Amino acid sequence: MEVSCIFADFRRSWALLAALPLAGCTINPVTGDRELGLVSTAEEIGIGAAQYAPSRQMQGGDYVLDPTLNTYVAEVGDRLADVSDRALPYEFMILNSSVPNAWALPGGKIAVNRGLLLELNSEAELAAVLGHEIVHAAARHGAQAMQRSIILQGALLATTVAARGDYSSLAVGAASVGAQLINQRYGRSAELEADLYGMTYLARAGYDPQAAVALQETFVRLSEDRSQDWLSGLFASHPPSTERVNRNRETAAALPAGGDLGRDRYLAATELIRQTQPAYETYDRGRTALAEDRPDEAEQLAAEAISLVPGEAQFHGLAGDADLARDRFTAAIDHFDDAIGRYDEFFYYHLQKGLAHEALDQRELAETHLQRSLDLLPTAEAYYGLGTLAEGRGDPDTALEHYRVAATANSPVGQAAQDAVIRLDLPENPGGYLQLRTLLDAQGQLLVDVANPTRVTVTDLRLVIRYVDSSGAIRQTGRGLDRTLASGETVRLASGLGPFTSANAYQVELESARVITE
Repeated sequence: MEVSCIFADFRRSWALLAALPLAGCTINPVTGDRELGLVSTAEEIGIGAAQYAPSRQMQGGDYVLDPTLNTYVAEVGDRLADVSDRALPYEFMILNSSVPNAWALPGGKIAVNRGLLLELNSEAELAAVLGHEIVHAAARHGAQAMQRSIILQGALLATTVAARGDYSSLAVGAASVGAQLINQRYGRSAELEADLYGMTYLARAGYDPQAAVALQETFVRLSEDRSQDWLSGLFASHPPSTERVNRNRETAAALPAGGDLGRDRYLAATELIRQTQPAYETYDRGRTALAEDRPDEAEQLAAEAISLVPGEAQFHGLAGDADLARDRFTAAIDHFDDAIGRYDEFFYYHLQKGLAHEALDQRELAETHLQRSLDLLPTAEAYYGLGTLAEGRGDPDTALEHYRVAATANSPVGQAAQDAVIRLDLPENPGGYLQLRTLLDAQGQLLVDVANPTRVTVTDLRLVIRYVDSSGAIRQTGRGLDRTLASGETVRLASGLGPFTSANAYQVELESARVITE
């Protein structure tokens, strides 16, 4: 969305008006267009730097089996960054995911999945992917998306978005910002812009821009096949189209012909991931089996993958998950130890190992690994686990802090955390959860409706009523509700006080209540 620097239309939303004092005109370093600048370069870089590590965690973690491939991809990315129109602290990482995808955060933090590298045929095609993502960062497409949030909502990234990806839905707190950024769908104009200037960068760097045409033709064919992996990856955020192919052909015709393809270099650099692809395909089938509640099959497939590539941590993690699904906690811990020994920097193995230790009542080890997982990626599961551990050792205040963070997740664990918050906090703060409505009957006697909108059952409710008596003195009395109040239930209490003629003559508060636990 283009936002003019001249605000002739004063019929804007209040959110936009509130943001105007912060607004300034900037020149887009890629397109040369004047545009609104609510997010500064320093803010872009800061957001990208803060979200890069957790975003990589939630998309499968870094691919560490072949460090030379990471170096190679970074070198290709740097070659393009050197000819881009904007100097940013660009970084390029490979993620250990079979989903064919690539994304860029504001500030130039870029990632490409192992699964996408397998679909490319040359270094020039890799450069086309990376150049496209460089333009998204350099042309401030991510910043423009954040500006739209400011204009529409009055606050930076104030909305919560359900994120795609293997682990995106687990993220809570600040990490959910990264989930929103990497899963956003760019508009048509942003995609065409990234294609156009990405191909320009290809030519500047000495690559054959025709590679971008061939790449888009491949993507269109794959999208027509409607492969689920592709639809859940690159196509969801960067949808291909025949329009983009035709535009790329026009762009290539206007650029210098020829250039480097680097096919042999690319095939040599990606040899290991091609050789090991059968193991990852076996692993992916194992993940599907586990998701469909077939843990025995998942265990068998994990063992097959391990036999093919013993050094891949993901395969050992799958074996641990298969054991965890069958409550074989000690065996699961052994597998997660194997995974951690191969890749200590992935939150998931520590999370699962911590949960297995918790199931065995090994509280100190559970807390160590759950906290380690939080250091890598804040998740509702880890916060909930730490909450139950704190509650078990008699520390309800710490437990409540952890549960409150976990309760922000839109998931079964988030719902369980919400219930835990209510269970711990409602007795001390019943007015924050139960609802009161006062009314007078025909004789002016005070009636009180007490409603329980929570998912728990409460009892031993006590109300405090303050009122002005006939002499004008302020009195206080208590009333108890001699019954339980189930979830969703409302009960009416006759206070025995009155007659009153005005609501200003009384005040009713909930003083205490008790949650019935099973």
